[in-house]
Amino acid sequence: MNYQEDYAEENGVKIAYRDYGPEGAEPILLVHGLGAQLVHWPAHLIDFLIENNYRPITYDNRDAGLSTRFFGKPTFALDYLRYYFRLPMKSEYNLDDMSKDGISVMNKLNIDKAHILGTSMGGMISQIICSIYPDRVKSFTLIASTASVPGPFNGPSKEVQQVMMNRSKMQNASMEDIYQRELKWVSLIGMAGRDLSTLEFREDVIANYNRAKHKADGFGYARQLLAILSSKDRISRVKSIKTPTLIIHGQNDPVIGVKNAYRMHKLIQESKLIVIPNMKHLIEEEILDQFKQDLLVHLKN
Repeated sequence: MNYQEDYAEENGVKIAYRDYGPEGAEPILLVHGLGAQLVHWPAHLIDFLIENNYRPITYDNRDAGLSTRFFGKPTFALDYLRYYFRLPMKSEYNLDDMSKDGISVMNKLNIDKAHILGTSMGGMISQIICSIYPDRVKSFTLIASTASVPGPFNGPSKEVQQVMMNRSKMQNASMEDIYQRELKWVSLIGMAGRDLSTLEFREDVIANYNRAKHKADGFGYARQLLAILSSKDRISRVKSIKTPTLIIHGQNDPVIGVKNAYRMHKLIQESKLIVIPNMKHLIEEEILDQFKQDLLVHLKN
């Protein structure tokens, strides 16, 4: 798989990106979720887009991968209490700031308009891109996301919440700690019955960790999480989106419940909703197969 890598920089924030080309194809900006690096996008999705004459562009959100890291050390006990009681929370940056990073990548590549595809936190960031910069957007694909700020009664399952909190507090983790955490995480949020006890899965976890281990300080994930929790509801912004939107959601998503997809479908006038019965939170190949033709139709309209 061929690609070019570089950095986009605005206001002192460097965003690492990967451009799969070709330059003459239709650009599609992929915005990933909490704690994910650009290498976490599944190869079957990238291949599918390239095969259909699209130009996938992926990037590391701030505080992930090779992009700029920030400095704050979240106070977990206090922040959790504020989260639970829905009190205002402070963070070094918010989702609005993160939306500017995606635009920064487009600016660096001299792309006036692109298709936008966001998943999970990346879907939240993409909602802001589509509402604030509508003239930069050709179409919007919104996967496994929400328009609301996740709360105790509108957030992840208890098991998922526990893994997220443990990761937020994990410092100086060993490679084995990270591998075991990823095993549990993917088993919780991925398709039921997927065999994770493979050499390929372990090697991918190690390679992804090694890619950015010199940048990590152990708090990037927590800072991104705070950016989500400290940002205001995007209801009015999402309601203002006029871009044709395809919403994909898993019936049994344990991270962001499917009711959020139905709500977004009501908020976005020009939207189509597809709920996939055996999908949780990830885009496995078997899941992509169930919506890829709808995605093509959506991108071509």
